[in-house]
Amino acid sequence: MGGQRSKNAKKNICAGLLAHVDAGKTTLSEAMLYVSGSIRRMGRVDSRDVFLDTHEMEKSRGITIFSKQALLPLRDRTVTLMDTPGHVDFSAEMERTLQVLDYAVLVISGADGIQGHTLTLWRLLQDYRIPAFLFVNKMDQPGTDRQVLLKEIRGCLSDGCIDLGCLGEDGREEERKACYEDMAMNDEEALEEYLETGRLEEESICRLVAQRRICPCFFGSALKNEGVEELLEALYRYTRVPSYPEEFGARVFKIARDGQGNRLAFLKVTGGRLRARMLLKGMDNGEPWEEKVNQIRVYSGEKYRIAEEAEAGSICAVTGLSRVRPGEGLGAEGGSPLPILEPVLTCRIELPQGVDAAGFLPKLRRLEEEEPALHIVWDESLQELQARIMGQVQTEVLGSLILERFGVEAGFGPGNIVYKETIARKVEGVGHFEPLRHYAEVHLLLEPGERGSGLVFDTVCSEEVLDRNWQRLVLSYLQEKEHRGVLAGAPLTDMKITLATGRAHQKHTEGGDFRQAADRALRQGLMEAGTILLEPCYDFRLEVPEKMVGRAMADMEKMSAVFSLQQTEGKTAVLTGTAPVAAMREYQKEVAAYTRGHGRLFCTLKGYEVCHNTEEVVRESGYEPDRDMENPSGSVFCAHGAGFAVPWDQVKEHMHLDAVLKEVWEGRDETAERQGFSGAGESAAASVWLGTEEVDAILERTFHANSRDKGAAGRRRTGGRASGSGYPVPAVTRVWKKPEPKESYLLVDGYNIIFAWEELRRLAGESIDGARGRLMDILCNYQGISGCHLILVFDAYRVQRHETELLDYHNIHVVYTREAETADQFIEKFAHKKGRTANVTVATSDYMEQIITRGQGCSLLSARELKEEIERACAGVHEAYGRRQQWEKNYLADILPGDGRDRIERMKEELI
Repeated sequence: MGGQRSKNAKKNICAGLLAHVDAGKTTLSEAMLYVSGSIRRMGRVDSRDVFLDTHEMEKSRGITIFSKQALLPLRDRTVTLMDTPGHVDFSAEMERTLQVLDYAVLVISGADGIQGHTLTLWRLLQDYRIPAFLFVNKMDQPGTDRQVLLKEIRGCLSDGCIDLGCLGEDGREEERKACYEDMAMNDEEALEEYLETGRLEEESICRLVAQRRICPCFFGSALKNEGVEELLEALYRYTRVPSYPEEFGARVFKIARDGQGNRLAFLKVTGGRLRARMLLKGMDNGEPWEEKVNQIRVYSGEKYRIAEEAEAGSICAVTGLSRVRPGEGLGAEGGSPLPILEPVLTCRIELPQGVDAAGFLPKLRRLEEEEPALHIVWDESLQELQARIMGQVQTEVLGSLILERFGVEAGFGPGNIVYKETIARKVEGVGHFEPLRHYAEVHLLLEPGERGSGLVFDTVCSEEVLDRNWQRLVLSYLQEKEHRGVLAGAPLTDMKITLATGRAHQKHTEGGDFRQAADRALRQGLMEAGTILLEPCYDFRLEVPEKMVGRAMADMEKMSAVFSLQQTEGKTAVLTGTAPVAAMREYQKEVAAYTRGHGRLFCTLKGYEVCHNTEEVVRESGYEPDRDMENPSGSVFCAHGAGFAVPWDQVKEHMHLDAVLKEVWEGRDETAERQGFSGAGESAAASVWLGTEEVDAILERTFHANSRDKGAAGRRRTGGRASGSGYPVPAVTRVWKKPEPKESYLLVDGYNIIFAWEELRRLAGESIDGARGRLMDILCNYQGISGCHLILVFDAYRVQRHETELLDYHNIHVVYTREAETADQFIEKFAHKKGRTANVTVATSDYMEQIITRGQGCSLLSARELKEEIERACAGVHEAYGRRQQWEKNYLADILPGDGRDRIERMKEELI
């Protein structure tokens, strides 16, 4: 967040507390509030009276479930202290809070050391680039050793983790000097300052902290209020208030409801000022919205005060915004960042008898607003409600929330792994939607993306081809829906979807037409290219006694893990690697059992990788993409006022727009073979180096090849060898061959011609059979004149159970198409098959059919042009016949003398 600070802005800093569950984070927040004077007495978690855990479930379970905030005065600054959930099942709530933090305090249990979730939190702080302080808690417990813990922290997290406790008033000079030296070793500029002065200024330390070059560490006991003052002093001395721009901006990080059911949007003001009754704008699933801020609340624990405005850097909750979502940016803030931690399990929501799932779904949507990672959906095929979860504790909390808010006791089925799919290769997907009085065609370029990139949308379509509003509509439709793959019906991810081209009709296109076409284009591309099944994986670190490393390695092999024996620390062996979540779900208990409590397993979610047992997962899913009616892969085309379905593998034979993605086929270079080299001779010729004299000789012969003085080139030739070279240059003899004549075809769209010619149209009004017969007679005559293969095609798509019928009528072929197939389709297939190898002409006045057949290399005749061509051919025959008849019988010639008859015969030949 760049720019200049507002002149009268208060000094607001937002700092969050993060920890593995049971590390003492809530107790530390209580101690910090007490020492700063925000509260008069310290509460205890076991006494259920702490300031920030206010929900009844948090009090009963003794864990933080919902992120909370409290105002902490720190001299001339106001620190908004954010307490986040520590349990891994509520990681999504914690991660959303990271979006608004300026600094973070990572709490580590001195009794347990670095734990699995601690590594996850550290990685998240790195990804979000949040400067961090470490507080090692519970140092009052027996067995804790400051130096041992600091060594473990540096080994697992970073060498920049430095104990700054010695910089206080009680620190000794030698310890301070060593501390300055450790900090200086992490930055060249700081090292120069240390070498010159022997110490580091406070501003330099602030810079190192802000750049994450160092991470200050403090040790103490929150329960006994030890080390808390030093931590608060460091938060004041080694942090700086960020600068914010004058332009208004805000980031929403949480949606909640108060006791009266009012919807609260918690946000951080990242620029300018937020005022009550201020009008805010945004986008919701591609649709713009505009809403007014009714009330601004500044919370501290359960209580809040109403403010008229909120300055940059402050955290507040507002009412009146019904369409904002967690992660959304307002004003100058950008779009929503993709979450790093995602649920890896999906489970069934079991409602009691008498509760209609369809009617209950809108209520669950309210919970989904507060926890977007739930992804509550209704699975039509299984007829059940499903939600994505992080673990068992989350399902228990969800059940309590549903009972508390809606009075329904809901259960949850066993959790299943959330698989995903991505496209296998780059492809162009085509979708066409053209029932009667509707029209839209969409071409999408689908290509694999980097792991963890999610779905990325773009457009390269020209506005001259497709209007900007239609393009925005297509992209918004694609973004608002969760698309399914074609292997197991799993959600799609890690793909780039680009709108390549499209077409709308000036009169018949509606917005929903492009929704249909876009969905069908995506599915058609997926079916053509295929998809790859992905599964969630853990990065793990397994510590076991050295004598049990064999058992551990055997287990890793069974779980399809990729691992290595990292090191042996004393009598402990360390294995690190990657393994599927599905295989390691219950392994923590197994480790504890076979190591008798001496082993430790640390797992952090790495992301999605190619599934290790794809066939098994696909078979168990039972998904059939062709039966998925909500995600059709075929398209709908129209002919003669009726729509007809085209399967996905035939869509590109009927599409109206040319393909954008050109397939490149690399053929074998046959130049050497044409010159007479083959086999070993070809490789030998390729290795011959030509001298400059030989190159000159070749150029000279080439230059004079078509000149009249061909001797000039020939005179330089000596014994079949190029001058100055010892290698023969093979003579190339090219023999001109007359190209073989191509067969000529004329395809006639029967009913199109009948209703385009006036005489046939009148006849069809009396008898359609008579019109067909008359057209066939006319074309028979024309075929006798032209000599081409003439195929007359009639629709029979409304005749039930009719198969394609091909018959010969005198010298032409007549085709009656099968049921549900139009003459257009038959002609387009024939043009696709023969258009490049024969002279094919199509006679029709159907504009769309003309476009498609022209793209296949065919010639075109409209109904009017065909009529004119037939009339011209017949007139030519009549004229030639008339001239011949004029001389076939001449009685005057019979009585003329011999020389007179000869002259008449010569005149006949000249005229003919």
